Amino acid sequence: MRSLMRRLLLPFLLAFAPVPAAAQELQSDEQALAQDAAEYARNHRLSEAEGLQRLRAQAKSVAVTDQIRERYAGRLAGIAIEHEPDFLIRVRLTGDAPVAARTIQAGGMAVPILFETGAAATRTQILAAMDRHRDAIRAIVDHDGIGFDARVGALVVMADVADLGGEAAEAIADRIAALTGVPVQLRVLNRPAETENAGIGGRLEGSNPGDARRFVCTTGFAVTDGVRTGIVTAAHCPDAMNYRGADGSDVPLDYIGGWGARFQDVQVHVGPEPQQAQFRASNAARPQRDGRLRARTRAGETVCHRGESSGYSCAEVELTDFAPPGDLCGGPCHTTWVTVAGPHCRGGDSGGPVFVGTTAFGIVKGGNYASDGRCNFYFYMSTDYLPPGWSLLLEEPRPSG
Repeated sequence: MRSLMRRLLLPFLLAFAPVPAAAQELQSDEQALAQDAAEYARNHRLSEAEGLQRLRAQAKSVAVTDQIRERYAGRLAGIAIEHEPDFLIRVRLTGDAPVAARTIQAGGMAVPILFETGAAATRTQILAAMDRHRDAIRAIVDHDGIGFDARVGALVVMADVADLGGEAAEAIADRIAALTGVPVQLRVLNRPAETENAGIGGRLEGSNPGDARRFVCTTGFAVTDGVRTGIVTAAHCPDAMNYRGADGSDVPLDYIGGWGARFQDVQVHVGPEPQQAQFRASNAARPQRDGRLRARTRAGETVCHRGESSGYSCAEVELTDFAPPGDLCGGPCHTTWVTVAGPHCRGGDSGGPVFVGTTAFGIVKGGNYASDGRCNFYFYMSTDYLPPGWSLLLEEPRPSG
């Protein structure tokens, strides 16, 4: 079997820089969301005012989609947000019993919710089929990961052109569908033959025992165990890390522990000074107000991320249930990772924060590249899966009025 670590993990082996507690500008909540809204507006060719309204609607509609998920649990084949030509929420259900469309008020705008019936399988059935037939799917095609796509209600298999062995993608998809008994899409990717080399630079540097190279990583969010405060990054970053200041000074960080199997890729570091409830989103820091559970994250949702290599960008969630390939997670990966569309990711982004406004979603684990180096997608670990005893360090909401 080809080296999956070499193809997927090493390009993201560099990425970690903690928020220096009083060394950078702190955005207000309004400034943070406005920055993301401006990026959203550029992506969808809208005014910044409309982009801001849509991001507010996206956040305010979560409670409604939670209710829909609970009410139609036995029929649910997917919930997804659509952005073009209009902003709306689409719900796919099994069975023929119709459900009338509705409109909700969220974030100061009317948001249509459309229900489509007749789906071939529920999300629960597709996830069960993925788990049950994981090895058999791998025997059919040596894929780059599998997942559930709520936008089409199907099991999705990612594969490189070379993995197809000359067989038509449609024929392979039909074989997997016959095996699993659920709808299947095969998405063909084109990745480079060689991986990106580990780079040097950034704000937090470290090395592994016996390796002369210096690695750079990106911090995610501030965390606490109720007594100490620290920062998190990806577990595949070096254990021994120093924060490199703009003046060239080094601040050593204490390694608390790493958790890098199955559904986690996270480690905790503690510095000499307490961390503030902040994370770095671009050239400025933002307050950490809350976190979003993976179960409440919708396909199509816009999220943003920052990495030491690729910088700041925003894109859409693709799969909320994704299993990276092979033994990339210290063994078979659980279907608990979330993918986000490229093209803005690069080696060096691992551990970096995924967020919208002041809400934390997760930290980057890895990604997949096209033959020209373009990022097909990256995937992140939800903050649901922070290490036992550790949680997001949250700043209290500001008093109103």
